[in-house]
Amino acid sequence: MLKDQANQLEFPRDFLGISLADQPNKYYFIIRTQRIVLEADSSIQLIMEKLQSYKSKVALYFDGFQYQLGDFRLRVGKVVPTHSENVRGIVMEVEYLPISSMEKAQKVMEEFLEIWNEALAKRSLPGKFVNIDLNFGEFGLGDIYTPQHTAVRYALVMAHMIATVQAVRG
Repeated sequence: MLKDQANQLEFPRDFLGISLADQPNKYYFIIRTQRIVLEADSSIQLIMEKLQSYKSKVALYFDGFQYQLGDFRLRVGKVVPTHSENVRGIVMEVEYLPISSMEKAQKVMEEFLEIWNEALAKRSLPGKFVNIDLNFGEFGLGDIYTPQHTAVRYALVMAHMIATVQAVRG
């Protein structure tokens, strides 16, 4: 095996890149296969583009609104491929503001989701909401919620949507 071939095996082939509206100077890389989260300055995108070390295969854009409902922050948005209007999905993110510990907030969030699903069932709306429960510890993240947690969550939502689109095509 050549040295270059050996090095290729060491470097991840796929990763998901995330930029968050509330963290405009940061860019997050999620390497799912190795459960790594890397936080970088947003200029890393330009550097990687100039180096031509990685190419973007799929780019999804989350576009929506944020609402404050008492102690809850609700973000709802559509997911569309960049340079397209075809909606690939709808994302809803719920944050319970008084508690930053995910373990402590879990019961409140489960109750919120139950109420939400009951309201949707009464309207007989098509589609369904899928709760993506994650083990952030696998990524070396603690119990206190941070922007890195958000990046991992969005990356895995993106991966789920990409896999769904590929399954429909294949």
